[in-house]
Amino acid sequence: MNMNNNQKNTKQIILALQLILEQRDSTSMVALAKERHPADIATALSTFSQSQQLVFLQLAPAKVAADLLRYLSDEQQAALVQQLHKTTLSSLLLTMAADERADLYNLLEPEQQKLFLPVLAQAKREDLRTLAAYDKTKVGAAMTSDYTLLNSRHTAAQAIDMLRTETADKETIYQAYVVDMLGRLIGTVSLRQLLLAQPEELVVDFMKPNPIALDANAQCQEAVQMIAHYDLLALPIINGKGQLVGIVTYDDAMDIASSQADLEFTKTAAIGNIEHNLKTASIGLLYRKRVVWLVILVFGNIFSGAGIAFFEDTISSYVSLVFFLPLLIDSGGNAGSQSATLMVRGLATGEVILKDWLSLLGRELGVAGLLGASMALAVSLLGFWRGGPEIALVVALTMQIVVIIGSLIGMSLPFLLSKLKMDPASASAPLITSIADIIGVLVYFSIATLILDLPTA
Repeated sequence: MNMNNNQKNTKQIILALQLILEQRDSTSMVALAKERHPADIATALSTFSQSQQLVFLQLAPAKVAADLLRYLSDEQQAALVQQLHKTTLSSLLLTMAADERADLYNLLEPEQQKLFLPVLAQAKREDLRTLAAYDKTKVGAAMTSDYTLLNSRHTAAQAIDMLRTETADKETIYQAYVVDMLGRLIGTVSLRQLLLAQPEELVVDFMKPNPIALDANAQCQEAVQMIAHYDLLALPIINGKGQLVGIVTYDDAMDIASSQADLEFTKTAAIGNIEHNLKTASIGLLYRKRVVWLVILVFGNIFSGAGIAFFEDTISSYVSLVFFLPLLIDSGGNAGSQSATLMVRGLATGEVILKDWLSLLGRELGVAGLLGASMALAVSLLGFWRGGPEIALVVALTMQIVVIIGSLIGMSLPFLLSKLKMDPASASAPLITSIADIIGVLVYFSIATLILDLPTA
């Protein structure tokens, strides 16, 4: 669906919601939920005021309201839950998936959480506390406890009957899990295996033993990598004793990957994580997220100015050198940013690890050398046209050197930050560009002074 169709679809839903709001028509709200995807309805809901959104949630059945709520922003969810009547809140929470309920719980202030718990039954309350206890960077915070368990001594027919009667509210029925008497994960069974097995065949005879699993205290990104690598519908999560405590489904992994990509993108721009929706984020928040790095880099760029001042005599004697200055220093920064992006991605996905640095350094040197040579050839033609053979030689040598240095800096910074237990995404484009600018200025005018045989200041 293209952008115009999306906008048209949203406008149609807004018109339908306005009519529902005027008439307080719960039947039409149910009909709309059947016709449109909850994500599309939630997008339209975001254009209404908080009080109006509250009316829509109260008009909708609990299951529909829960589906709509999950597609709203975190801020909208937290605000709406505070306003819901206790009975409505109770119904809504009971229909939510366990992981979504825990996510909503973690959005609330401690005082609000105390009001949140009494509407749940004891079992769901303890389950909620368990899921909510994990740090949000850990896979335990992303898992759900809504999974299907099978008895290893059941027949295939008995297992299918159980799936039919007991798993209507589970996250997925396509993969079921087998545990021993102590709750330790011993096998998995797919729905395909159940359907193809003979009715009297025991689960233990056709289950897949020793399944791939991940510890609940592992980083969320590890779950994404494992689900992608092994092409899993769901990844079982275990505790330190090997007991099954939850699963992470592929759609949850996609959400994690999307959030991580957004975070990495903003970090590489030296902005930091913006937890609010960009349209609703305040001017103060956006200012605070951007000002620190920009001010730091202002002082860093003083070195570039000092370098230019140091070679004032060279510049005044060969004014044509100024023409090539932005081109050369930008090329070093661009090459560094490319290298940094590749390394940050490699470290994030697990394709490369810290001990790969030395081998990658040699390869990057070769690639940067070829890139620099190609760019040097191109810029030398401009240099010859603008200032003759000596200027052509200066700009060509400078281009070769700054591209190599920029690439090596861009490649190495993420490794250095990882070694220091810092986020490699912080090797941001502005930081690399500023470093490359300083080095580019010094290299350029040093080569110019040397080749053109001019005294320094």
